[in-house]
Order: sequence, then C-alpha cells, then structure tokens
Amino acid sequence: MNQIDELLRVYQEEDIKRIKLAFIDIDGVHRGKYVSIEKFEGILKDGGGFCDCVLGWDMNDQLYDHAQYTGWHTAFPDAKYKVDLRSERRLKDENNTPLFLIDFVDEEGGLHPICPRSVFKRVLRQADQMGYAVQLAFEYEFFVFNETSQSVRDKGYQNLIPISPGNFGYSLLRTNVFSDLFHEFQDYCDDLGIEIEGIHCETGSGVWEAALRYCDAQEAVDRAALFKTFTKSFFQKRGMIVTFMAKWSMDFPGQSGHIHQSLLNRDGKNVFFDQDGEHLMSSQMKHYLAGQVEYLKELLPMCAPSINSYTRLVKGAWAPTTSSWGVENRTTSFRVIPGSEKSQRVEFRLGSADANPYLAAAAMLGAGLAGIKDSLDLPARMTGNAYEQEDGLDEHYQLSSNLRDATRCFKNSKKAIEILGEEFVEHFTASRLWEVREYEKQVTQWQLERYFEII
Repeated sequence: MNQIDELLRVYQEEDIKRIKLAFIDIDGVHRGKYVSIEKFEGILKDGGGFCDCVLGWDMNDQLYDHAQYTGWHTAFPDAKYKVDLRSERRLKDENNTPLFLIDFVDEEGGLHPICPRSVFKRVLRQADQMGYAVQLAFEYEFFVFNETSQSVRDKGYQNLIPISPGNFGYSLLRTNVFSDLFHEFQDYCDDLGIEIEGIHCETGSGVWEAALRYCDAQEAVDRAALFKTFTKSFFQKRGMIVTFMAKWSMDFPGQSGHIHQSLLNRDGKNVFFDQDGEHLMSSQMKHYLAGQVEYLKELLPMCAPSINSYTRLVKGAWAPTTSSWGVENRTTSFRVIPGSEKSQRVEFRLGSADANPYLAAAAMLGAGLAGIKDSLDLPARMTGNAYEQEDGLDEHYQLSSNLRDATRCFKNSKKAIEILGEEFVEHFTASRLWEVREYEKQVTQWQLERYFEII
C-alpha cells in the first residue's frame, strides 16, 4: 500500500470528512480552503490549482498593477500545486481536521518562481549542494488587546485596550495573573507541532515574546508562518486580538522577528564552531556573516517589507539601523552568540515581525551562502553602542530609511537575482512599489493636523 492509500485509509477509519489546505502569499498571509476527502484524493493523485491571482495581489486582495508574472494580461489561469504530505498537522479545535501546506509548482512540476515557500526551498537547495544542513529558530513579539476585529475598526485603531497595562518586561507578576492563558496558548501551539522554547512579557502594554525551538530550516519556517496565523486565531477565538505590525504605536517599542541560524556539515557538526577561533568563530562562519553584512542593504525589503517596517528602524529603539555585526551586541544587525559546538550561532536582529518568514530566511540564508562561496572577508565588528557609530560607516552599510528606496536597491541588485531568480526579483519589486503607491494615495491624520488650517 503506498503512502496516499495508507493516508486515506487512516482518514476513513477516523471518519475524517474534510481537509484544510494552506499556502503563504507574498505578504506572508496564509490563504487556503477546505476540501472534501474525495476532492483531496483527486488532488493527491493529479494535483490541484488555485487562480494565480493569489500570487499577484496584496493583503487587501488588490491586484498589483505592474507585475509581469500574473495580472489581467495573463487572464488568470490556475497556478498548479502539490500537497506536501510531510506538513500534516491536526487541528484539535476542529475535530482533529488535518491541515496540509501546499507548494505551487511550475509547468514541469518543479519549484515555482514566485511562491515564497518555493523561493525558500530554492535557497535551501543551494545549501544542500554546498554540503550544509541548516538550522533556524524564530523569535516573535506581538501585542495582545482586549479588542475584536470589529472593535478595532469601530475605534479607528485608536485608544485600544491591551490585556495588561504598563511596561512589565519579563514580569513574573503578569505571567502569574495570566498563567491560565499562557499555559493554554503553549498547549495550543504544542498541539500544532509548534514548540515554544520560551515565552514572556516584553516591555510594553500587553506585549508578549515567544521563542520557537530551533529545528531544521524547512520545518522552522513552516512553524514560524503557522505560529503567526494560529496565534491570531487563538486569541480571536477568545475575544481578543493580536498584531504583528512592526510598530503599531510610537509610544511603544517595535516588534521584531529575529532569526537564529547555524549550518551543519554532513556529519551533523556545527560548521560555525571553532574551538581555537576568535569568539569561537570558524572561517566558514566569518564568510557566512560577511555575506549577510555585505548584502543586507540589497535584500532589505525581504526583511522589512512594509511601509510600517521602517518606523521601527530608528536609533535607540532596539532595532538595528545599519548593516553591522558584533559579539553579544544587541545594537547591531547581526549578533554573534559564542557557545558550544551545539549552540554557536548568529542572530539576525533587524527583521521585523511583519516580515514573511520564508522570504526573510531566504534572504539571510542566501546572503550567507554567497559569502561562503565568494570567501568574503568580514569587516571589523562593532563594540559598544552601534547607534553612536553608524554615521562613520561606509554608505554601503547605511540602510534605506523607507520602503521605496530599499526596493530600488533590491531591484538593481545582481546578487538578489543570483540568489532568488530574476522572475521573483521582478515580481517582488512590483509588489513593494505597489505598496508604496497605495500608501502615497492617503491623506493622513498627521497631514491634516499639520497643514489644514495654518498653511
């Protein structure tokens, strides 16, 4: 009996009637649908299709106007997909309904040029061809409010009530008071196969931070994306709402999406670790880190993809503002964490919580691998407060302060095309410039208060 027949037999015994399918779009939003068990069987055997508009619209379901890969000019054919059987999860709060992730495929059934999950897989294959396995771990900050989807709209997203007031970073009091909710949330994530290694209250009213357990890279990015979606689901089902915006209010710190990274060789040894190296860093780790420092500016929109992302990237706001590295330095974009052979790693600290985890990880892994391929030299590390030293850095390491400039740099990057493919670079560029133009159509409250009467 093959894998598909065995799976269907199990579902028949369990009286499973339907399956939930999910994929991630350019903005990192999960899309999908329920299918009957009969339809699922057909998809497993013959493949399925979604209208390819789902790869060519924004988070408000508005079509990008200058994209070449998909648009009105293509008449929106189906984008073919396959189910990843290894991605199965059971939704305990939906009568144990199975959830599967899907991969869009090209005409030959290979990796799709636009699908974010395929883009990451393409970079991961580069690592495999170089003899490396990749381990990643994500950390996310998110604010929790005693609000609903309707109430935040009724209030115009103003005067929202957090689940707890005050700046209670690492507060034991808050975790005591909300212990039932903390435990229920962690159990919920465990049931989804998303193991939380640590969770605590961060500085700010109602803000939590969760560190997901490290694992192999493909599973790690899948968990990260699902974590964001199902965290929203968990709290909304309980009459609350969360946000992963990079910065929802100028009165509070921004929200990060840090990525911890390490490479293993074929023997399972951490190639970043060298007992005799400075800060225990191997030559491969130095080259990997050099690639990330070198190409961060060109790949920045994949890690800071929204207009809002750049409100977080300011001096003294716990978010780096230059492409720089340091040892145990939380003011730099890349923090080297010396340790044992098991724990030696680099943490990417610039990424915001609003980034698509597949694309942020593809950018950072691709840049690091390019550094190894090209044997790039690592620039001098920063010690002390990196914010005070950024003005003295070469322009190459000065990061764009807005999405338009960052996207222009990305568009002109030969390295981005080399790592990610020309079709993806064109499409992602179109998507980010669309986002900029949509923002520029708006008259903001600040503009009214600034100009309405006095100008």
